[in-house]
Parts: sequence; C-alpha cells; structure tokens
Amino acid sequence: MKKRIAILGSTGSIGIQALEVIRQHSDVFELEVLTAQNNIKLLISQAREFKPNAVVIGNEDYYLQVFEALNDLGIKIFAGEESISQIVEMDTIDIVLVALVGFAGLKPSISAIEAGKHIALANKETIVVAGEIIMQMAEKKHVRIYPVDSEHSAIFQCLIGENSNSVEKIYLTASGGPFLGKDINYLKGVKKEDALAHPNWDMGQKISIDSASLMNKGFEVIEAKWLFGLQADQIEVIIHPQSIIHSIVQFKDGSMKAQMGLPDMKLPILYALSYPERLKTKFPRFNFLDYPELNFETPNIKKFRNLALAYEALQNGGSMPCILNAANEIAVDAFLNDRIGFLDIPHILEKSIQSVEFIKNPTFEDLIATNTEARKKAEELIKKI
Repeated sequence: MKKRIAILGSTGSIGIQALEVIRQHSDVFELEVLTAQNNIKLLISQAREFKPNAVVIGNEDYYLQVFEALNDLGIKIFAGEESISQIVEMDTIDIVLVALVGFAGLKPSISAIEAGKHIALANKETIVVAGEIIMQMAEKKHVRIYPVDSEHSAIFQCLIGENSNSVEKIYLTASGGPFLGKDINYLKGVKKEDALAHPNWDMGQKISIDSASLMNKGFEVIEAKWLFGLQADQIEVIIHPQSIIHSIVQFKDGSMKAQMGLPDMKLPILYALSYPERLKTKFPRFNFLDYPELNFETPNIKKFRNLALAYEALQNGGSMPCILNAANEIAVDAFLNDRIGFLDIPHILEKSIQSVEFIKNPTFEDLIATNTEARKKAEELIKKI
C-alpha cells in the first residue's frame, strides 16, 4: 500500500519540496491532505495536480475562493486554524509532515500525536517550545518523530543500529550563513536582502534570517536535546561553510560517524517520509573531487549572540525556550518589514528573556500564555527602538 501523507504548510519552501519528492515517487506516496495559510493560488494549483482527499485554508476569508476553485474535483474543503489541527486526525493519514512556520506548528503536532500519527517534523519550534511535553506524548502514543532538518536527519541516520547510550557528543554543522567572516560593524548596516541571500540552502524567509543570525542553529541545539536525549555539554556547533557534512556523532569509544551529501532539503524530506526504506533518486550526486577542501571553525558567539542565548535557554529549560522563540518570531518579522536592524534582534531576545515571567515546569496552557506575553513584550521593545 502507498504511504498516505498530510502536508501542513504545503505552499512554503519545505512543502513545495515535499511535493516534488511525492511527485517523483508517486508509486510509493499518496497525498491525503494539503494545508496553507494565505497562498490560495499555489494551494489551488497543488490541489488540482495532486487531488488530495482534503484541503484546509487557514485564513477563513479565502474559504469561498478555494471551495469554488476545487468544487468540481470533489475535494473536501475546510477553513480556519482549528481545522488544521483537526484534519490530522483523519483515519486515512499515515504520516503528517509538519512544515508550518513557528509556534503555529505546535498545536497541530500535538493533535497528530494524540491521533497516533507518525510525524515528519520540519517545524523545529514545536520541539524548542515544548520538547519535554512532545517527546513524552510521542512515547506514550508510540509515535515516531522523524526529523526533517538536515542536521537532525543526519544525527538520526548516524544513530541507526547504534546504542544511544554510547553517544559521547554530537556536532551540529552550520554553514555560517551569508555573514560568515563579516565583522560586527558590517552587520550594523545589513538589509533583509543581504540576510536572505543564503549561500547554500533554498529556504523560506523566516528560516533564512534565523540562519543568518545563527538563531536557527541555536534552536537546533535545543531540539537535539529532546530528540536524542542529550545534555547541553554533549551538543557542539561547528561552522562548515560547504554544507557537505550535515552533522556528526562521536561515540564514547572515540569513533565518529558523519552523514554527508549535497545541500538539498529534498533528501532529508524523502528519508523522513520513506523511513526505514531508502528510495532511489535522480538527485545530483556528491563528488569528492569537486570539494578538495572541507573547512571547519568555531562559531563567534560574541558576534552572533543568538546562539549563546539558545544555550542559556537550554540550560535553564522551563518556559525560557518558549520566550526565546516567541520574541524571535516577532523580531524577525520586524526586521523583514524594515522596522529594526539586524543587530537589534539579539537585543530584543535578551530583554524579552529578562522581562517575561519564567516558569520552571510549564504546562501546555502555560506555554500558550508565555508565548502571548513574550510576543507582547517583544513588540513593546521594538517600538522603543
């Protein structure tokens, strides 16, 4: 039987690449659900091509347009944020690809786990904000979480067949983004166009800015703790500009495993959807002779303070990662809309962490309240800049 897929966030970068994977392996995968927030033109186009069982448009204002465009195909059409969480409970879904951006991915992920659906997780904020809650729920429901981030997919692949107790350390690689080698004075004047110009990866706007600030790597550090049961001192970030080695596991006997390949998000997407099988692809192959040198260096956390803030949030735990994520979503949006400078982002994050109430053992309801409070505080800070 074909594996039946629901894609939450089909019009974003990950969603589009996932559909390309499904298109190339239509004999293995079948699309059951597509969701999007606002991009109805692309959503309608995707639905007409793949003919899923159901479509959800998050913005209810667009329901009628989507309904009229797809009514002739007999596709079920739903609208609203709540519908996105409810649709993952469908019996005909085998695996849910969560490709939503930011905090919005948390509730649908929880709904999918409660429904016993395996998850291909491209929304790192879900684990950053509620890692302990998510992993406990997944274990209770016997749900597998397959990481789609290239770095966590690499670690996951390196650990296949290994005893997790034998892990001494993992190394998460980072390209360094578009500002690698630039000094702090240069960063004062960068524009969003500069930050969006990632040298290796094709990503959405929000994650591209996070990559440029190393916030993305900071979130991956927090995510790695929960996905792989590690402590902060077992997770190290190294800059690797070529993005060929996607991450490394060092075992307690001193041996190391690295997962390598050309920088292409379709590879970790495919692995997450097809696990435990590896499907043959026509993707370009890596050639060592094209890369006579692979370089590595230590990240400059004085220049990229977001990474240091992420480690602080990891050490403190509780609601602090939630505060960090919420403030970052607001700050990145402000930067993308030319309201603040690039170096204002870590300032807003740090002040938000200091200002919002810290909860040591938050419930899901606490995290919802913390997210709201942190967003409000970040907006207040932005208005003062």
